[in-house]
Amino acid sequence: MSPRVVPRTGRPVAGIRLKTWSEIRMMREAGRIVAEVLAAMRTMVQSGVTTAELDRWAEDYIRRRGGIPAFKGYPSMKDEGGPPYPATLCTSVNHVLVHGIPGPYRLREGDIISIDVGVNFRGYYADAAITLPVGSIPPEVRRLLEVTEAALWAAIAQARPGRRLGDIQWAIQHTVESRGFRVAREFTSHGIGRALHEPPSFVNLGHPGRGLPLRPGMTMAIEPMVTMGDWRTRILEDGWTVVTLDGSLAAHFEHTIAITEGDPIILTALEDDPRLAS
Repeated sequence: MSPRVVPRTGRPVAGIRLKTWSEIRMMREAGRIVAEVLAAMRTMVQSGVTTAELDRWAEDYIRRRGGIPAFKGYPSMKDEGGPPYPATLCTSVNHVLVHGIPGPYRLREGDIISIDVGVNFRGYYADAAITLPVGSIPPEVRRLLEVTEAALWAAIAQARPGRRLGDIQWAIQHTVESRGFRVAREFTSHGIGRALHEPPSFVNLGHPGRGLPLRPGMTMAIEPMVTMGDWRTRILEDGWTVVTLDGSLAAHFEHTIAITEGDPIILTALEDDPRLAS
């Protein structure tokens, strides 16, 4: 789930608490459940399935694994006193960028759906998202998905000591814009750990070599959100669903990562990183 707070690009943010290895291992337990849910979604997403059915399965699975759905009941990010988020998953179909609320909609051949899920496991959080096709989709739409995921991996590759936050931001922006798509500018990637949203909150575009220095122990949910057309968005009357202003298709990929002395650890991957066992 992406916050709507938009700081100045690359601006250092105070209040970041570096995580210990023990805390990173706890976040991995939350991330493992997230990864398992998203892996199941790859099989469950098909024509005729409702987004509410996906949501019910995900909530049941998370609770059986000892986790708590991180999004359900989350306070409104649109207006003070607005409705809390009512579901476990965000299911964002076609022109919905993020925060689509599960309901009676039945997936149809040719749709794309972004599924975002967060888990609280014993007080530690992880958050990840994927965008999936429903059956066959046109080549240009498949390219949207491929470029958005490529932007995520390009950003993760920059998440190491000696780099700056702007390097992560630029990796996303350059990957996306050099291939003719647009980065959504009104929602952000974010820190994560003991809370779903921690500092730093940062837009997915910036300048290399600028901004907050990256240090071991930082944990982030990096989430490119990309559109085929105009990057501008609006929030629907439900207070949550974010759609592209021009109705163009949108994609969303996300992983929770930990910065280490070497390569980053992807805490929402299915596979275990051997460094977490030591």
